[in-house]
Amino acid sequence: MNYFKKILRFAKPYKIYAVLNIISNIFYALFSTLAMISLFPMLNVLFKQTEKIYTKPQWNGITDLKDYVTNSLNFYITEQSQYRDSGEVLMIMVGLIITMFLLKNLFNYLAMYFITFLRNGVLKDLRNELYDKTVELPISYYSEKRKGDTIARITSDVLEIQHSFLSVLELIVREPLTIIFTIIAMLAISPKLTLFVFLFLPLSGFLISLIGKSLKRKSDKVQNEQGYFLSILEETLGGLRVIKAFNSETVFAKKFQASTKRFFNFSNSLLNRQNLASPTSEFFGIAAIGVILWYGGQMVLVDKTLEAELFITYMALSYQILTPAKAISKASYGVKKGNAAAERVLEILETENPISEIENPIHQEAFNTAVNINNISFKYEDDYVLKNFNLTVEKGKTVALVGQSGSGKSTIANLVTRFYDVNKGDISIDGNNIKDLSKKSLRGLLGLVTQDSILFNDTVKNNIGLGKENATDDEIIEAAKIANAHDFIMDLPNGYNTNIGDSGNKLSGGQKQRLSISRAVLKNPPIMILDEATSALDTESERLVQDALEKMMKNRTSIVIAHRLSTIQNADTIVVLQKGEIVEQGTHTELLKRNGTYKKLVQMQTLTS
Repeated sequence: MNYFKKILRFAKPYKIYAVLNIISNIFYALFSTLAMISLFPMLNVLFKQTEKIYTKPQWNGITDLKDYVTNSLNFYITEQSQYRDSGEVLMIMVGLIITMFLLKNLFNYLAMYFITFLRNGVLKDLRNELYDKTVELPISYYSEKRKGDTIARITSDVLEIQHSFLSVLELIVREPLTIIFTIIAMLAISPKLTLFVFLFLPLSGFLISLIGKSLKRKSDKVQNEQGYFLSILEETLGGLRVIKAFNSETVFAKKFQASTKRFFNFSNSLLNRQNLASPTSEFFGIAAIGVILWYGGQMVLVDKTLEAELFITYMALSYQILTPAKAISKASYGVKKGNAAAERVLEILETENPISEIENPIHQEAFNTAVNINNISFKYEDDYVLKNFNLTVEKGKTVALVGQSGSGKSTIANLVTRFYDVNKGDISIDGNNIKDLSKKSLRGLLGLVTQDSILFNDTVKNNIGLGKENATDDEIIEAAKIANAHDFIMDLPNGYNTNIGDSGNKLSGGQKQRLSISRAVLKNPPIMILDEATSALDTESERLVQDALEKMMKNRTSIVIAHRLSTIQNADTIVVLQKGEIVEQGTHTELLKRNGTYKKLVQMQTLTS
């Protein structure tokens, strides 16, 4: 029930709809009971059992409710019979029944109308908060999670919450009130018979509850498996070229089919258990009605303590309890099933973000002096990838980081942008620790161009425009020109309005990279971080991209992580890393003269090029 309460907090903005739904449900439950009670006067007229009463009955308190209602109806029928024949009186009674059922269904519709806004509002806000949390959580969170599992939680798990938890909101007032009003009417007709009926309810309720105990565990398995096969699907779509090139379709098909087979088995087990709810509750309900027919029949035929018309009305009322009882039984299974979905959704929402801001962070708008990396150490898991690392990048200077794969170059980019936090030491900009800056202002000072060009399934214009909100067309074109991208963009079918496909797959590697650079140019940040921005390109594309990078880095502070050493020869400082530590530092010329690690790296690349 804890999960249910946590999900219900999303209903607060829609409480007016909840209030209107409750009011409508109260009237629904009332008219639902009155619709059944209205059968009694019609049966009286039909069987000509109306007792002639010529004096209007007096109210003598709640204990006299049954006699008061019966006498009032008889008085009304007696009065009408003086002016109308039996057929007309019967029509009035039938009209009364139709009116009761009309009002019942009208309020039923209104209750569902209002709850629709509440349910869909909760669904919208829950998905929005999940998306915001997904974006807010650090990159490290997703290195341990499957993307497909996250997608499953935002899609199918949220839908499961709607179908299970939120469907309970429809029943939380309506069905219990219908049962309460009906029981009051049944007690008014015959307390003895009602007491007899309720001896059987705890027994049937206990037997029904036994079925639902394992639903949460089974539902959890279904949802986990769904997340797994969505992950396989996501990986398949992302790596389709490799799968086809290595004839691995069968391998991935077997993985997917094994997952869907497990999903098939788990789903069958879950649904078969859930499907027991309705027939089981109906069987026990009909069994209870059978008992009422026997015991009530004795009261009518043998003891003569209950009128036949009242007994038929009583039977109609007792059958009316079946529908809400079944709905409550089904809803209780829904809550158990929804528990697993809510747990998975709340796991994301309640995950603490380790990359947090201080209470009143500094909002730094400009960069004036230097970026200082002060004696930092960092590890992703057990082993440190950076140890006691120190570096100063002064304003207007270009510092290049070189070294073999795994030496810690890209880690520097992840730490300066605060995708990860350092374990020891600190990083500061103009003397302000980046942990004291707001994340928005920190990243506003930084531009990032990565080895993998991350583009989106949108137009060229919108991909470049991510660099600056509300950028004009002229600003976008100017940024593209600086990045040597304007000419190839104009050759595209719709120019800047051409859709570039999923991840920009309609473009070549060099074109994608130049769009990424255009985006960074448009943002125009004072500090630029280039993470192996040319390493995946052919020679011609590299020349165009390198030219674009040099234009972009003019009069700008840059941290360049380089794989191809030919691209960083003009850097003000080249830092050579080995196993997370600085082994050499200087200009290109100075490092060659030292005849050390840097010169060996240059010679190796010269031999392999």
